[in-house]
Amino acid sequence: MKKVLILGAGIYQVPLIRAAKNAGLYTIVSSIPGDWPGFAEADQIYCVNTTDKEGILQIAREEKIDGICTTGTDVAAATIGYVNEKLGLHGLSEASAARTSDKTIMQETFHRGNVSSAAYIRADSPQEAMEAAEKIGYPVVVKCVDSSGSRGITAVHRPEDIEQAFAEALAHSRKDYVIVEEKLAGVEIGVDGLIQDGKLVFLAPHHKIVCKRFNKTITAGHSFPYHGSDALLAEIEKQIRTAIEAMGFDNSAFNSDAFVDGDHVSIIEIGGRAGATCIPELITHCFGFNYYEQILRLAFGQPVELPGEKATVPCMAKLIMSPVDGFITKLDREGFEELRRDGVDLSMDFAIGHAVDSMINGSQRIGQFIVPTQDEEELNLIERRVNRCIYVNGKTLDELWQQEELQK
Repeated sequence: MKKVLILGAGIYQVPLIRAAKNAGLYTIVSSIPGDWPGFAEADQIYCVNTTDKEGILQIAREEKIDGICTTGTDVAAATIGYVNEKLGLHGLSEASAARTSDKTIMQETFHRGNVSSAAYIRADSPQEAMEAAEKIGYPVVVKCVDSSGSRGITAVHRPEDIEQAFAEALAHSRKDYVIVEEKLAGVEIGVDGLIQDGKLVFLAPHHKIVCKRFNKTITAGHSFPYHGSDALLAEIEKQIRTAIEAMGFDNSAFNSDAFVDGDHVSIIEIGGRAGATCIPELITHCFGFNYYEQILRLAFGQPVELPGEKATVPCMAKLIMSPVDGFITKLDREGFEELRRDGVDLSMDFAIGHAVDSMINGSQRIGQFIVPTQDEEELNLIERRVNRCIYVNGKTLDELWQQEELQK
């Protein structure tokens, strides 16, 4: 039986672990200690940090793994590249993975490779961040350089807000510096895909569903397929190909964020793994093949299996989140079943009694749902139905969100 080492045991890795088991693979999962759902799914677990290159390499050697991968997280990329290089496995190289681990290195790589991207300056102190913002011109974005999921990112319009944004970025970082970037114009989109043996074999731009809270823009879901002119779609593909070549990606899934302004496309960042926030599930729904299976095939050096005809079924997804800290006190199972009968693909991360955190970024999710539509009004109606089935601190999520709206 072939063995796969999956880095991370959080909710975003659970479907990948299940896909590996369904494919008949022996699943080894490593993560920091904790009550992670992926540990319960795996054949073998290790409590080793996914950023511990030597620790993960030792596991890989002892277990004689055949492939290593992850999904939904950037922090494990450098380790995956390191293990691939040391053991001659398929996937990201050590050099290409290292370029994804720090946004300053990524921006340097983009600019050397003629990728359309934002002006940027590294800042080692609030004073340097303020000087960078003045040089670039307000508004700017102050970012944590080594995190994902919208953590440690703040749009800044005034000099007096720089210091707080700097502190926010460092609070989510293992580094002692930040990156200050030009705030790009346009609409932010996502782009996911697969590259194998130097060829871009699958490309899927998609619309982002965002919400604003505490002066932050949070990615709360996605919508497939993407609608744009032929010229725009061609430019998206051109910039993605340029970014992939600059980064040196191969035999990997990738996830990118970009800004679209007319037919102009600027790449914000790109990672050598599949996106989170329901993206693999939406690709599976939209295009008719299991995206997690293809991630595993890439890790094992097997040809990806894609449908000859690129059928597209419109679909949207959104995370389920709470506006307050607390505990899940009740779940309306009958309401869930009614939603499922209406075609809603709904899943909860936690059971009754589990603690939940107030939404700050995408990591505070308590579940997700997918709807076979691209009608935002329909999505919003479904969201209210979902939220009426989930009670936190004795009130439905719908009531709690309505209360927050009234207080604004």
